[in-house]
Amino acid sequence: MEAKRIELKGVVQGGGFRPFVYTIAHNYGIKGWVLNNSQGVFIHAEGETEDLERFLAELFNNPPGRAIIKEKKVLDEKPQGFPEFTIVESQSGGEQEVLISPDLAMCSQCFEDVTTPGNRRYKYAFTNCTNCGPRFTIIKGVPYDRTKTTMAEFPMCSICSAEYHDPFNRRFHAQPNACPQCGPQVVIFDHSGKEIPEATPHELLYNGFILAVKGLGGYHLVCDAKNSRAVNRLRESKKREAKPFAVMAKNIEVVKKYCYLTPQEEKLLTGPQAPIVILPRKKRYLPSSLAPGVNTLGVMLPYAPLHLLLFRDELELLVMTSGNISSNPLIYQDDEAFSQLKEIADFFVIHNREIYNRCDDSVVKVINGEPQLFRRARGYVPLPVEIPEQPSVFACGGDLKSTFCLTKGNKAFLSQHMGDLDNYLNLQEYILTAQRMQEYLAIEPQAVVIDLHPRYNSHKWGREWDKPVIEVQHHHAHLASCLADNGLNEKVLGVICDGTGYGTDGNIWGMEFLLGDFSGFERLAHLEYVPLPGGDAAIKEPLRMSVSYLYKYLREKGLLETQKYLAPLKEEEIRLFMQQIDLKVNCPLTSSCGRLFDAVSGLLGVCTKVNYEGQAAIELEEMADRTVKGSGYSFEIIKGNKVPYVISTEKMWPELLENISRGIKAQEIAAKFHWTLAQIITQTCVNLKSYLSSPKIALSGGVMQNKLLIETLVPMLKEHGFEPLLHRQVPANDGGLSLGQAVIGGRLRKCV
Repeated sequence: MEAKRIELKGVVQGGGFRPFVYTIAHNYGIKGWVLNNSQGVFIHAEGETEDLERFLAELFNNPPGRAIIKEKKVLDEKPQGFPEFTIVESQSGGEQEVLISPDLAMCSQCFEDVTTPGNRRYKYAFTNCTNCGPRFTIIKGVPYDRTKTTMAEFPMCSICSAEYHDPFNRRFHAQPNACPQCGPQVVIFDHSGKEIPEATPHELLYNGFILAVKGLGGYHLVCDAKNSRAVNRLRESKKREAKPFAVMAKNIEVVKKYCYLTPQEEKLLTGPQAPIVILPRKKRYLPSSLAPGVNTLGVMLPYAPLHLLLFRDELELLVMTSGNISSNPLIYQDDEAFSQLKEIADFFVIHNREIYNRCDDSVVKVINGEPQLFRRARGYVPLPVEIPEQPSVFACGGDLKSTFCLTKGNKAFLSQHMGDLDNYLNLQEYILTAQRMQEYLAIEPQAVVIDLHPRYNSHKWGREWDKPVIEVQHHHAHLASCLADNGLNEKVLGVICDGTGYGTDGNIWGMEFLLGDFSGFERLAHLEYVPLPGGDAAIKEPLRMSVSYLYKYLREKGLLETQKYLAPLKEEEIRLFMQQIDLKVNCPLTSSCGRLFDAVSGLLGVCTKVNYEGQAAIELEEMADRTVKGSGYSFEIIKGNKVPYVISTEKMWPELLENISRGIKAQEIAAKFHWTLAQIITQTCVNLKSYLSSPKIALSGGVMQNKLLIETLVPMLKEHGFEPLLHRQVPANDGGLSLGQAVIGGRLRKCV
C-alpha cells in the first residue's frame, strides 16, 4: 500500500471536481478523502501502487471539462488505513488561493431536462448542475459553498438533497442545485408593479411588448428583433440612437439563417462562455434600426434555462440588450429595475434569486482566424491571466471600457467590464466591485497603478489610496498588456493605435511605435500631430477632424475649395474652426489614429455625428469594399526631431479628394484607406528594423480590433519577416489596459 497527498490549485471548485475525484477513486479502489479549502482541492489517496498511478493519470489527464488545474503537487504520505473514500466538508482558513469559476452556460444535459415533458425540471428556469449555471454572479465568499452564495436562502427539498449528496449524480455538490419545489421562482409584473400570473414571456414578446428580464448577471431589455415597431420604440426609450443591438437566436440554425458562420464562431457560440459573437449578416430582412450603419450582427444563444422560456415557434430572434439607460450601469437589483426601466419596459420578468455581482455579456469577434475579446465579462471573469511573479498591485485601468486588475504572485485578475467612469454610477459600481474582489481574492495591494491622464476619474480615485502610486503612460500599458497576454517578458516594438491616450509630452497620443517592455519604453515613431478643434467636441463631431487635417495640409484656400464635401458644415463654421486652430484655443495636439479614421469617415459622409465610441471608424470599416486590394494612397515617413520618425499623411488628402471628385464610390475609398494604413504601419516597422532586437510586433489599442485592417496588416508584416502579436485573453481596447498597468507597476515595485 502507498499513500499520496495531492494539492490542486486553479479553477477546481464549482465544476464538479470533488464528485469527479470521488468517482475515479471508487473506480480504482482508492481510499482516503477529498476536500475544498481556501487554497484549492486537497486529496489523501491510498491504495496499491498500480491503482494509484492509474488514479493520478485519470486525475491529471481527464479532469472535468470546466476545471482548470493551474498548479499541482503530489507528495508521499504514510497510509492510514482508511476504510473508504469520502468527501470531507469544506474548510475555511489559510491564505486564499482558490480561483473563482465564471458563470457557465447551460450544458446539454440540463437543456434536455428543461425541454423534456415529464422531467421534474421541465421548463424550470433555474436548472443547473456541476457542469453549468451561475458561479461568479451569486458568490459572496470562498470557498465556494451554498452557504456563501445567494442560494443560501433556498433549502433543498428531499429529492434535490439526495442528488446533492449522491457522489454518482451530476448534481453532487452542485451549489445552486434546485427544482420547482424548492428553488427560485419567476414572476411577471406589469410596469406599475402588479403581478400578472396568467402571462407568459413568449406571448408578451410575440404581441410586441418590451420586457425587462432578470438574467444571470443583470437585467436585459428584450423584444422581438423582427418587429420594427418594438425595436424602434426600444431604441428611442433607451436613448440609444445608433449603437447596434445584440440579439439572441433561438438555436444555432436560426443563427445560420441570418448570419454567415465559421466552425470557430459556432464553437464560441455553443461553448461554456457563450459570449455575444459579432458575425457578418446575410441579406435577409431585419429592421434597419436593429443595427444601423453596420453589416454585422452581435449574436448569442440561450445560455440560461430562463432564456428558453422567451422563445416559441414564431419567435426566433430577440433583441437582448443591457438593461440600462444610455451609458448608465447594467441594472441588477429589482427595485432599481422598476424605478429606472418602468418608462421602457411594458412588463418585468423577475426572479427571487439575488444577483450579487453584476456582470455584462462578453463580446467576441473572430479576426484573422483567432477570437478577439471586445468585452471581457460573463464566462471569462474572474479567471486570471498568468504573468511573471511580482508584488501585489491594484491597477486602476482607464476611464473608457474600464476594468481594474489585481495581481497576486503570478496571476493577474481583471474585473468584468465596468463601463465608462465619466458616469458617476459606473464609478460607484467600480469602487464597490474593487472592494469585493480584494476580499474574494484576499489581496492586499502594495501599490496602486494609474494612467497618466490627470482628468481620468480612475487616476483621481487611485490617488486617494493610502499607498504608493505608480503612473503609467497609456500606450506603454497597451504594449505591456499585449506582451502579458501572449506570455512574453521581453523588449519588442509595439504598434499602438487608438483614439486617446495622454502622452508624456502633454499631447494626445494615439498612433505610436514604442520599443519597450514591462520596465519602460522609447517612442520611435508616431503619426504627425494635428490640432483637435474643440478638444472632446472633435471626438463627437468627425468633421472637425476633417477640417483640421485639410487645413493643416491644404491651408485655407484648399480647405474652402472642399467645402461641398464637408456638409452639413457651413462656411462660417469652417472659418471658426480655422480661427480656433490659428489661435490655439482649446485645440490640443493629437497623433491619434482614431481621429484619422474620424477625419476620413466625416469627409466621405459616412459618419458626421458620433453617438457611441468608435462609431465613425466602425462604420467606415463596415462599408469598405473587401474586393479592393493592393492599392493605397501616398504617405511619407520623415525624420523627426524628438523621435526618429514621424508619419505624414499630407500626400494622401489631395489623392483622396481627387477620388471623391471623380465619383469613386465611398466603399472603394474606404478600402483604399485601410490598405494605406496597413502600408504605413508596415513600412514604419521596416524603417525601424535597425532599432529592433526581436522580429515580434505587438499590436494593441482599439483600432487593432478593426477586422479589415488586421487581416490586411498581419500578412504584410509577415511578408517582411515580422511576427505580429495579437491579444488573446483580454481586449486590445482599453478593457485590457489594466493588465498592462499591473505588470508595469509590479515590475517597477519589484525594483524599489
